[in-house]
Amino acid sequence: MLVIEDLKVEVSGKEILTKVNLHIPEGETHILFGPNGSGKTTLMHTIMGFSGYKVTGGRIVFKGEDITHLPVHERARRGIGVSFQRPPTIHGLSTRKMVEICAQGRPTNVDQLAEQVNFTAFLNRDVNSHLSGGEIKRSELLQLTAQSPDLVLLDEPESGVDLENIVLLGESINKLLNRGIRHNVESRHIGLYQRRKKSALVITHTGHILDYITAERGQVLNNGVLQCSQNAREILKWIREYGYHECYKCAQ
Repeated sequence: MLVIEDLKVEVSGKEILTKVNLHIPEGETHILFGPNGSGKTTLMHTIMGFSGYKVTGGRIVFKGEDITHLPVHERARRGIGVSFQRPPTIHGLSTRKMVEICAQGRPTNVDQLAEQVNFTAFLNRDVNSHLSGGEIKRSELLQLTAQSPDLVLLDEPESGVDLENIVLLGESINKLLNRGIRHNVESRHIGLYQRRKKSALVITHTGHILDYITAERGQVLNNGVLQCSQNAREILKWIREYGYHECYKCAQ
Protein backbone atom coordinates (compact mmCIF):
# COMPACT_ATOMS: atom_id res chain seq x y z
CA MET A 1 0.00 0.00 0.00
CA LEU A 2 2.72 2.48 1.03
CA VAL A 3 6.46 2.36 0.40
CA ILE A 4 8.76 5.15 1.61
CA GLU A 5 12.41 4.93 0.59
CA ASP A 6 15.29 7.01 2.03
CA LEU A 7 13.00 9.99 2.56
CA LYS A 8 14.59 13.32 3.50
CA VAL A 9 12.45 16.36 4.30
CA GLU A 10 13.16 20.00 5.08
CA VAL A 11 10.88 22.52 6.76
CA SER A 12 11.84 26.20 6.46
CA GLY A 13 15.33 25.18 5.39
CA LYS A 14 15.89 22.84 8.36
CA GLU A 15 16.21 19.11 7.79
CA ILE A 16 13.59 17.31 9.91
CA LEU A 17 13.56 13.82 8.38
CA THR A 18 17.00 12.49 7.52
CA LYS A 19 16.40 8.95 6.31
CA VAL A 20 13.00 7.32 6.60
CA ASN A 21 12.22 3.87 5.20
CA LEU A 22 8.72 2.52 5.79
CA HIS A 23 6.67 -0.26 4.20
CA ILE A 24 2.97 -0.67 5.08
CA PRO A 25 1.33 -3.65 3.32
CA GLU A 26 -2.31 -3.66 2.32
CA GLY A 27 -4.61 -4.29 5.27
CA GLU A 28 -2.04 -3.50 7.98
CA THR A 29 -2.10 -0.82 10.67
CA HIS A 30 1.23 0.58 11.84
CA ILE A 31 1.84 2.71 14.91
CA LEU A 32 4.36 5.56 14.81
CA PHE A 33 5.87 6.31 18.21
CA GLY A 34 8.21 9.16 19.03
CA PRO A 35 8.87 12.00 21.48
CA ASN A 36 7.60 15.50 20.85
CA GLY A 37 9.49 17.21 18.05
CA SER A 38 10.78 13.95 16.56
CA GLY A 39 9.21 14.54 13.12
CA LYS A 40 6.09 12.36 13.34
CA THR A 41 3.66 14.99 12.10
CA THR A 42 6.18 16.11 9.49
CA LEU A 43 6.24 12.58 8.09
CA MET A 44 2.45 12.36 8.00
CA HIS A 45 2.05 15.77 6.35
CA THR A 46 4.72 14.88 3.80
CA ILE A 47 2.87 11.67 2.90
CA MET A 48 -0.28 13.77 2.41
CA GLY A 49 1.63 16.33 0.34
CA PHE A 50 1.06 19.52 2.33
CA SER A 51 2.98 22.63 1.35
CA GLY A 52 5.94 23.68 3.47
CA TYR A 53 7.40 20.16 3.57
CA LYS A 54 10.18 19.97 0.99
CA VAL A 55 11.30 16.49 -0.07
CA THR A 56 15.07 16.69 -0.66
CA GLY A 57 15.68 12.98 -1.14
CA GLY A 58 14.00 9.61 -1.49
CA ARG A 59 10.47 8.89 -2.69
CA ILE A 60 6.93 8.01 -1.62
CA VAL A 61 5.13 5.23 -3.50
CA PHE A 62 1.39 4.64 -2.99
CA LYS A 63 -0.22 1.55 -4.54
CA GLY A 64 2.70 1.25 -6.95
CA GLU A 65 2.68 4.90 -8.09
CA ASP A 66 5.36 7.44 -7.21
CA ILE A 67 3.41 10.29 -5.57
CA THR A 68 6.41 12.16 -4.13
CA HIS A 69 5.56 15.39 -5.93
CA LEU A 70 1.80 15.09 -6.43
CA PRO A 71 -0.41 17.86 -4.92
CA VAL A 72 -2.64 17.17 -1.93
CA HIS A 73 -5.91 16.84 -3.85
CA GLU A 74 -4.47 14.24 -6.21
CA ARG A 75 -3.31 12.12 -3.27
CA ALA A 76 -6.75 12.39 -1.70
CA ARG A 77 -8.38 11.31 -4.97
CA ARG A 78 -6.06 8.31 -5.14
CA GLY A 79 -7.18 7.17 -1.70
CA ILE A 80 -5.19 8.83 1.09
CA GLY A 81 -7.04 10.45 3.99
CA VAL A 82 -5.83 12.23 7.11
CA SER A 83 -7.21 13.07 10.54
CA PHE A 84 -5.43 16.10 11.98
CA GLN A 85 -4.32 16.53 15.56
CA ARG A 86 -5.37 20.20 15.44
CA PRO A 87 -7.62 20.74 12.42
CA PRO A 88 -8.62 24.30 11.46
CA THR A 89 -12.05 25.85 11.83
CA ILE A 90 -13.69 26.49 8.45
CA HIS A 91 -16.20 29.31 8.71
CA GLY A 92 -19.09 29.30 6.23
CA LEU A 93 -18.92 25.55 5.56
CA SER A 94 -21.18 23.22 7.52
CA THR A 95 -19.92 19.84 8.64
CA ARG A 96 -22.81 18.23 6.76
CA LYS A 97 -21.65 19.81 3.51
CA MET A 98 -18.04 18.86 4.27
CA VAL A 99 -19.03 15.23 4.73
CA GLU A 100 -20.89 15.31 1.41
CA ILE A 101 -17.76 16.70 -0.26
CA CYS A 102 -15.63 13.97 1.31
CA ALA A 103 -17.99 11.34 -0.12
CA GLN A 104 -16.93 12.45 -3.63
CA GLY A 105 -20.36 11.96 -5.15
CA ARG A 106 -20.99 8.49 -3.72
CA PRO A 107 -24.49 7.91 -2.29
CA THR A 108 -24.05 8.71 1.41
CA ASN A 109 -26.49 8.88 4.30
CA VAL A 110 -24.80 11.66 6.27
CA ASP A 111 -27.17 11.39 9.25
CA GLN A 112 -26.59 7.66 9.54
CA LEU A 113 -22.80 8.09 9.44
CA ALA A 114 -23.01 10.89 12.00
CA GLU A 115 -25.10 8.75 14.32
CA GLN A 116 -22.35 6.13 14.37
CA VAL A 117 -19.90 8.64 15.89
CA ASN A 118 -22.49 10.49 18.01
CA PHE A 119 -22.19 13.64 15.91
CA THR A 120 -25.74 14.24 14.66
CA ALA A 121 -26.29 17.33 16.83
CA PHE A 122 -23.30 19.13 15.28
CA LEU A 123 -23.83 18.49 11.57
CA ASN A 124 -25.13 21.97 10.81
CA ARG A 125 -22.32 23.77 12.61
CA ASP A 126 -19.39 25.20 10.68
CA VAL A 127 -16.52 22.72 10.50
CA ASN A 128 -14.85 22.51 13.94
CA SER A 129 -16.58 25.66 15.18
CA HIS A 130 -17.15 25.70 18.95
CA LEU A 131 -16.40 21.99 19.34
CA SER A 132 -14.59 20.23 22.17
CA GLY A 133 -11.50 18.11 21.56
CA GLY A 134 -13.50 14.89 21.49
CA GLU A 135 -16.13 16.37 19.18
CA ILE A 136 -13.44 17.53 16.75
CA LYS A 137 -11.92 14.04 16.69
CA ARG A 138 -15.36 12.56 15.96
CA SER A 139 -15.88 15.11 13.18
CA GLU A 140 -12.55 14.13 11.62
CA LEU A 141 -13.49 10.44 11.71
CA LEU A 142 -16.89 11.20 10.24
CA GLN A 143 -15.22 12.92 7.29
CA LEU A 144 -12.76 10.05 6.86
CA THR A 145 -15.57 7.51 6.94
CA ALA A 146 -17.35 9.38 4.16
CA GLN A 147 -14.14 9.60 2.12
CA SER A 148 -13.35 5.89 2.74
CA PRO A 149 -9.63 6.17 1.86
CA ASP A 150 -7.41 3.15 1.25
CA LEU A 151 -4.66 4.62 3.44
CA VAL A 152 -5.74 6.31 6.68
CA LEU A 153 -3.36 8.70 8.45
CA LEU A 154 -4.29 9.45 12.08
CA ASP A 155 -2.32 12.09 14.02
CA GLU A 156 -2.64 11.38 17.76
CA PRO A 157 -6.34 10.42 17.71
CA GLU A 158 -6.35 10.08 21.53
CA SER A 159 -4.96 13.59 22.17
CA GLY A 160 -7.31 15.76 24.24
CA VAL A 161 -10.03 13.10 24.31
CA ASP A 162 -11.80 11.85 27.45
CA LEU A 163 -12.35 8.16 28.25
CA GLU A 164 -15.90 7.96 26.87
CA ASN A 165 -14.88 9.53 23.58
CA ILE A 166 -11.72 7.46 23.16
CA VAL A 167 -13.77 4.25 23.41
CA LEU A 168 -16.10 5.54 20.69
CA LEU A 169 -13.15 6.68 18.57
CA GLY A 170 -11.48 3.29 18.90
CA GLU A 171 -14.65 1.53 17.76
CA SER A 172 -15.04 3.95 14.83
CA ILE A 173 -11.42 3.53 13.74
CA ASN A 174 -11.71 -0.26 13.85
CA LYS A 175 -14.89 -0.09 11.79
CA LEU A 176 -13.29 2.27 9.26
CA LEU A 177 -10.36 -0.14 8.88
CA ASN A 178 -12.65 -3.21 8.73
CA ARG A 179 -11.27 -4.51 12.00
CA GLY A 180 -13.00 -6.10 14.93
CA ILE A 181 -14.89 -8.48 12.59
CA ARG A 182 -15.23 -11.95 14.08
CA HIS A 183 -15.14 -15.05 11.89
CA ASN A 184 -15.61 -18.71 12.61
CA VAL A 185 -12.52 -20.88 13.05
CA GLU A 186 -12.58 -22.17 9.48
CA SER A 187 -12.66 -18.71 7.88
CA ARG A 188 -10.54 -16.80 10.37
CA HIS A 189 -7.23 -17.19 8.57
CA ILE A 190 -8.64 -16.63 5.06
CA GLY A 191 -11.71 -14.42 5.31
CA LEU A 192 -10.20 -11.80 7.62
CA TYR A 193 -7.44 -10.86 5.20
CA GLN A 194 -9.73 -11.06 2.18
CA ARG A 195 -12.03 -8.48 3.78
CA ARG A 196 -9.42 -6.14 5.21
CA LYS A 197 -8.09 -3.86 2.48
CA LYS A 198 -7.47 -0.55 4.21
CA SER A 199 -4.12 0.35 5.75
CA ALA A 200 -3.30 2.92 8.41
CA LEU A 201 -0.46 4.86 9.97
CA VAL A 202 -1.30 6.07 13.46
CA ILE A 203 0.83 8.60 15.33
CA THR A 204 0.84 8.34 19.09
CA HIS A 205 2.90 9.94 21.84
CA THR A 206 1.35 8.18 24.83
CA GLY A 207 0.36 4.87 23.24
CA HIS A 208 -3.11 4.95 24.84
CA ILE A 209 -4.79 4.38 21.47
CA LEU A 210 -3.40 0.82 21.45
CA ASP A 211 -5.89 -0.05 24.20
CA TYR A 212 -8.65 0.49 21.65
CA ILE A 213 -7.29 -0.46 18.21
CA THR A 214 -5.26 -3.35 16.81
CA ALA A 215 -1.98 -2.86 14.98
CA GLU A 216 0.45 -5.20 13.22
CA ARG A 217 3.66 -3.25 13.79
CA GLY A 218 5.16 -0.21 15.43
CA GLN A 219 8.08 2.05 14.59
CA VAL A 220 9.96 4.64 16.61
CA LEU A 221 10.85 7.96 14.98
CA ASN A 222 13.60 9.83 16.75
CA ASN A 223 15.79 12.65 15.45
CA GLY A 224 14.29 12.25 11.99
CA VAL A 225 15.15 8.56 11.63
CA LEU A 226 12.95 5.45 11.94
CA GLN A 227 14.87 3.33 14.41
CA CYS A 228 13.08 0.00 14.58
CA SER A 229 10.10 -1.98 13.37
CA GLN A 230 8.60 -4.50 15.78
CA ASN A 231 5.41 -5.53 17.54
CA ALA A 232 3.67 -2.31 18.54
CA ARG A 233 2.79 -3.42 22.05
CA GLU A 234 6.33 -4.61 22.73
CA ILE A 235 7.69 -1.24 21.64
CA LEU A 236 5.16 0.55 23.87
CA LYS A 237 6.11 -1.65 26.82
CA TRP A 238 9.79 -0.83 26.27
CA ILE A 239 9.13 2.92 25.98
CA ARG A 240 7.04 2.98 29.15
CA GLU A 241 9.74 1.15 31.08
CA TYR A 242 12.88 2.81 29.72
CA GLY A 243 11.81 5.94 27.83
CA TYR A 244 12.69 7.15 24.35
CA HIS A 245 16.27 7.86 25.38
CA GLU A 246 16.96 4.13 25.58
CA CYS A 247 15.49 3.68 22.09
CA TYR A 248 17.98 6.22 20.81
CA LYS A 249 20.89 4.48 22.57
CA CYS A 250 19.73 1.10 21.23
CA ALA A 251 19.70 2.42 17.67
CA GLN A 252 23.22 3.77 18.07
